[in-house]
Amino acid sequence: MSRSRDAAIAEVAAGLHGIFAYAHARESGFTAEQIRRRLERGEWERLYDLAYKITGAPLTWRGRLLAGCWAGGFRAAASHRSAAALWDLAGRRRGVVEIVCPRWRRAQHEGLVVHETTRLEPIDITEVDGIPVTTPERTLLDLGAVCSPSVVEMALDAAERRGLVTLSSVGAMLTRLARRGWNGVRPLKNLLDAKSPDRAVPESEMETMMLQVLRRNGLPEPVPQFEIRVDGQFVARVDAAYPEQRIALEYDSYQEHTGRLAHDRDTARRARIVAVCWLPVAVTATDLRAGGPQLCAAIRGAWRR
Repeated sequence: MSRSRDAAIAEVAAGLHGIFAYAHARESGFTAEQIRRRLERGEWERLYDLAYKITGAPLTWRGRLLAGCWAGGFRAAASHRSAAALWDLAGRRRGVVEIVCPRWRRAQHEGLVVHETTRLEPIDITEVDGIPVTTPERTLLDLGAVCSPSVVEMALDAAERRGLVTLSSVGAMLTRLARRGWNGVRPLKNLLDAKSPDRAVPESEMETMMLQVLRRNGLPEPVPQFEIRVDGQFVARVDAAYPEQRIALEYDSYQEHTGRLAHDRDTARRARIVAVCWLPVAVTATDLRAGGPQLCAAIRGAWRR
């Protein structure tokens, strides 16, 4: 009988990222005394309040995150940088477990970051891989409280690009939740105010970073994902452009531009751009990490020419 109970709880844990709750153990046939003895003998390990794992079983970050949500109690969810990791957005961190909940029981747990709020409604919570998590819109708002505006912008662009949010859905969430003094509101509102609904969305975090570097160096905002056409005929689509100056900006990713075929393709494409009297300017990760002074000097030189 004990083996069947142990097999049942192991099966439950296998479907929950390697963990199980007190309620799962009781449903699998364990009494409160049997649960206590297994913990005392070291057969099970307590993670957070009422969350356990079988000793020796691997513990994943997702398992720790789910256990943290259980410890948070009613309406607790992965949030902030942990939510960004589940949605695979900029600002993501898997080294910590970060949750939001209406009320925390004040127990301290190593590696668990808890945010309390009275403004957490069911509409702000969804589920990813069986883990309760703040919606992409709410995650963007919360990121503004713990990350720089540039990181929030990269997360917003990625969420919009992948269809997780629209500018309208983020705006509606802000209208519903925004209030004076709430951390994260101002950075996100400033981003929405600066973005045109009909603009193209950068296709990668690095392209968003490129726009940020140009902005910080005093250059005007280029047009992202611009199509070069001559007499209505398509020539090329570039990462960003200054159409009046006929300058094309291309982020040169080493991973995406390796091999003979890729080299030949890029060379032919660049030749088409040059042939219609446009000037291509390559942008590299090194340029962006350096803050862009040389890149922006090259763009200004091309502008003068």
